Amino acid sequence: MKILHVVTLHTPDHAFGGPTRVALNLSKAQRAEGDDARVMALADGFAGEPPRMVEGVPAHLFRARHVLPVFEVSGITSGALLHAARRMMRGADLVHVHLMRDLVTLPAALLALASGTPLVVQTHGMVDPTGNRFAQLTDLLGVRRVLRGADAVLHLTETERVDVNAVAAPVPLTRTVRLVNGVRPQERKPAREPGRPPTVLFLARIQRRKRPEDFVAAMPTVLAEHPDARFVLAGPDTGALGPTLALARSLGVTGSLDHVGPLDHDEVLAAGRRADVYVLPSIEEPLGVSVLEAMSVGTPVVITRTCGLGPDVARAGAGRVIDSRVGEDGENARRVARAVLELLEPEAAEKAGRAAWELVDEHFTIESVNRALRRTYQDVIRRRARRVSGSCPPGT
Repeated sequence: MKILHVVTLHTPDHAFGGPTRVALNLSKAQRAEGDDARVMALADGFAGEPPRMVEGVPAHLFRARHVLPVFEVSGITSGALLHAARRMMRGADLVHVHLMRDLVTLPAALLALASGTPLVVQTHGMVDPTGNRFAQLTDLLGVRRVLRGADAVLHLTETERVDVNAVAAPVPLTRTVRLVNGVRPQERKPAREPGRPPTVLFLARIQRRKRPEDFVAAMPTVLAEHPDARFVLAGPDTGALGPTLALARSLGVTGSLDHVGPLDHDEVLAAGRRADVYVLPSIEEPLGVSVLEAMSVGTPVVITRTCGLGPDVARAGAGRVIDSRVGEDGENARRVARAVLELLEPEAAEKAGRAAWELVDEHFTIESVNRALRRTYQDVIRRRARRVSGSCPPGT
């Protein structure tokens, strides 16, 4: 099967995060099964020509043109990418668009509809009802048409399914399918050796929504019981690094904080293995790949109830799921600290680490996700073939 994944952006430091990681993970799994899966995206931040292969996946990358800088990622595009997309769609069996309100994935999805190529759309929690005027205009000009016309719309959680239906309203979406994120299964790491200083890891884009300040603000409480603990702040800066490091200075904890910047995929897994606890106090996180990658090596996690993985982690005992409310002065950091201290206890660490590893191994491997996605692809192609032949009315 020839599959074209279209995602917004690929950068050397992986600053765009989740959607690109998902597209690459799926493409690698599909290629391992014999499919011709490729990724198409804008490229930004490369010193020379963008790579033609990314992690073994053929990549059709085009230099980003910042036509609307005020809208950041949503305001970049490339006429050459859209021209190539139109051409490549003619030879594809299916187009998988990782959709957001932007000038790359939205026009690509509209091109797929116009070309008659089977279209699967995955929104990654990025298309929801909003009061933003620009987003509302984008919905009116194209997003609703894409959601209503796609052969399948993939959602991570029930909340996301409700959200995309609200955007598509008043036309109900009848072809929504839940598809979780998946990661490669990994060997479980050994327990922390007695006497080794503990390591606590934050690994995600460093932006306000992911609350790196709560991670840093929890440090004094943890250090009071584990004065030799190391705290690792990893990930590309997307606006919150300055205030986060300033907070560390004001709290006097910079000597215990290692800011390591963005990591490639192998380094991400290595950082997870070195960590004893992974922390992501995000305001909202549909189904974080970084959380899954930490658990895949047996690292227990501290996440918030607004994370899509919260129910799974709580049910499995794979870490701690905490409340996190905007505007609570200091309380969020105290919750993080209490959860980290609990998971640094040897018995709790062993139990939660094993549960984390088993949770990923049983429910969130990329192989199981790809099998589920393949069934959706096959169903889409069968329905499209019947519709073309005239034996299946539109919309069924």
